[in-house]
Amino acid sequence: MGTLPLILGFGLVMSLIALVGGLFALLPEAILSRWLKPLVAFAAGSLLGGAFFHMLPHALGEGPSGPVFLWVVVGFTAFFALDQLLEWHHCHKLPSEHIQPLGPLLLIADGVHNFLGGLAIGAIFLIDVRAGIAAWVAAALHEIPQEIGDFGAIVHAGFSRRRALFFNFISALTFPLGGFIAWAVGQRLDVGFLIALGCGNFIYIAAADLIPEVKRAERLTETGIRFVFFVLGVALLYAVHALHHDH
Repeated sequence: MGTLPLILGFGLVMSLIALVGGLFALLPEAILSRWLKPLVAFAAGSLLGGAFFHMLPHALGEGPSGPVFLWVVVGFTAFFALDQLLEWHHCHKLPSEHIQPLGPLLLIADGVHNFLGGLAIGAIFLIDVRAGIAAWVAAALHEIPQEIGDFGAIVHAGFSRRRALFFNFISALTFPLGGFIAWAVGQRLDVGFLIALGCGNFIYIAAADLIPEVKRAERLTETGIRFVFFVLGVALLYAVHALHHDH
């Protein structure tokens, strides 16, 4: 099988995860409140593992370290700016009785995030299929808790549940689009910078978005459980890296 069908196939599965996240949000509140934070911690660990064990080594293998680290910082900064824009609009727009501005803005931000993720994962597939699958797994583990949160926020902004699921899925289709563009660009240019850009994306989401959500808990046992899930996420991606290296 060629690289393009793999990129598009995994990209479409990632888009379907947007629907899974919305369906998870329909679970009873007691179940969500018990398992969502450990799942977020697991996703944070898997993203950091994917960034440092899979994406960064391949980006460094494609060229000098200076430009690679620069693109990592650019990726981190770009998502920081996107986050700040989202927060600014959320704080300065007055709520209305209909669809609040936060809903469409969140969908746009999610679409941009998915597009850049698709670019990075697609670029890794072009260099090493097994590393691409590992990075895809890290991104997929993060998508489920993110989509649960996005779905709740979009419904809160005034969308019906059906419309929220539909538009969430549409915004997720930018992931395979990004993968296709990475494939097309990779036929002519070195795509190492796209991997580094995605690495900065992974690090920012884990460190700035996910870890702050799970680092505070009312009980010590909750803190311990979340930390264990975080370590398990890192360990999973390291194990995949170790198996890949051995082969």
